[in-house]
Amino acid sequence: MSKYIFVTGGVVSSLGKGIAAASIGKMLESSGLTVTIIKCDPYINVDPGTMNPFQHGEVYVTDDGAETDLDLGHYERFTNAKFTKNNNITTGKVYHSVITRERRGDYLGKTVQVIPHITDEIKNGIHRGAEQSKVDVVIVEIGGTVGDIESLPFLEAIRQFRIDVGRDYAINVHVTLVPYIKSAGEIKTKPTQHSVGRLREIGIMPDIILCRAEKKLPKDACEKIALFCNVDKDAVITAVDAKSIYEVPLNFQKEGLGKLISRLLKLRYNDTPLLDWKRRVVNKQKKPKKEIKIAVVGKYITLQDAYKSIYEALAHGAIANDVKLSIAKVDSEDIEKFGPLKYLKDVKGILIPGGFGSRGIEGKIKAARYARVNNIPFLGICLGMQTAVIEFARGVCKMDDANSSEFNKMTEFPVINLIEEQKNIKDKGATMRLGAYKCKIQQKTKAYNAYKNEVISERHRHRYEFNNTFMEELKKKGMIFSGINPERELVEIVELKKHPWYVACQFHPEFKSKPDKAHPLFADFISAALKVSSGKKKK
Repeated sequence: MSKYIFVTGGVVSSLGKGIAAASIGKMLESSGLTVTIIKCDPYINVDPGTMNPFQHGEVYVTDDGAETDLDLGHYERFTNAKFTKNNNITTGKVYHSVITRERRGDYLGKTVQVIPHITDEIKNGIHRGAEQSKVDVVIVEIGGTVGDIESLPFLEAIRQFRIDVGRDYAINVHVTLVPYIKSAGEIKTKPTQHSVGRLREIGIMPDIILCRAEKKLPKDACEKIALFCNVDKDAVITAVDAKSIYEVPLNFQKEGLGKLISRLLKLRYNDTPLLDWKRRVVNKQKKPKKEIKIAVVGKYITLQDAYKSIYEALAHGAIANDVKLSIAKVDSEDIEKFGPLKYLKDVKGILIPGGFGSRGIEGKIKAARYARVNNIPFLGICLGMQTAVIEFARGVCKMDDANSSEFNKMTEFPVINLIEEQKNIKDKGATMRLGAYKCKIQQKTKAYNAYKNEVISERHRHRYEFNNTFMEELKKKGMIFSGINPERELVEIVELKKHPWYVACQFHPEFKSKPDKAHPLFADFISAALKVSSGKKKK
């Protein structure tokens, strides 16, 4: 039977519950245990697929095509667990399931209520995730903050869950804030006390309190929290701010969190130092040999979480190349207004990520042209590939009106067009081309040099594709179609002949990158940027 760790948060949002859950998973895996992590999101959307990135951040996609919360990206980057639609439970999913059964008459005329029907469905979702993965430990992160009305059904469900499985099989870890008031020179424990008080009112007693703080808490502060929150002294753990999220598992291990969890859950646990993680990830970030500046030209630049996996995958590529990464976050609308030179003149590589809608598109096209004309290494992803194709059709193939039918339905040259099966779709949720698809790579190309494999699998999230009607014309002018989906002949990767490194893909490689195993395209992109900037063109 799996054992369970429930992670909750209090005081404020964005405390890092997802990083805490992922770090706990990393520590347990290092001891030889198997883990999976489930995210419970209290929003009523069935999934985040229809949300604006400014509202929710990026949408993370799993191999089975589930559009999920971005925290699943952290879970997958830190651990070896495989994630599916069962690893993300939302209020929308829960209510949809319950109401569907009620309409079928499954409840035999009973009054359907939050307790027990909604809470039972939440518990069933957690059990499904555990049964699918068959692991030693299931970590469950509850989204939101204790006290939020939206989170109450989830908190009630995990209260019941612990009773159902027995106290030796489940513990509660509460992440809270211990602020430092600079003007007074004091650490304040009262917010943590109030947060735990709210949790206890619901009937949940935390076993461990992770205290987010700017610096390590003094002994007396920990003892005060332990006294007023009714936990053991060694169960008050400082979750100190780290320069890199990849240091957090090391910090937790140093604080004795792994030993504490194993004692409470009676797990076979070896406190094995994360030496390989420290050597291959943390130390390389701390002591890089060189520095490089990469521009990310996007539409949602003002929100850090909108391109979370992109930024992390770039960091992984930098780790793989022993360099310090500097990211210039450039709004594509600014390039539309003021031109690319102002924002891109000193960068060594340009990345254009995905997105939807016409806003800022011409700025992305100008950025792609700047990279092509000036021989700057370029990586286009999803919409980034589409804008690169549009730019090449206009600038090289003299198709001045070239565009995507998403932006101009009347264009004479729709080099990017709606996928055939998408044309009759009305509903927006979970109807894109989603999840993992195969791609066959042409040998003697930059894509093949990166992957060193002829057949790969990558994750997708889009409605529009390259229009194969224009393939031969673009080929004649120097575009290489180096990756093709073998089942449907859809273009997956394009690159340019006469360019040091210009590669664009329809899929999202950032979703499969890890700090200790950088995605091949990101590693090669950073490598090319280094070589070109030092005067050595990458072949």
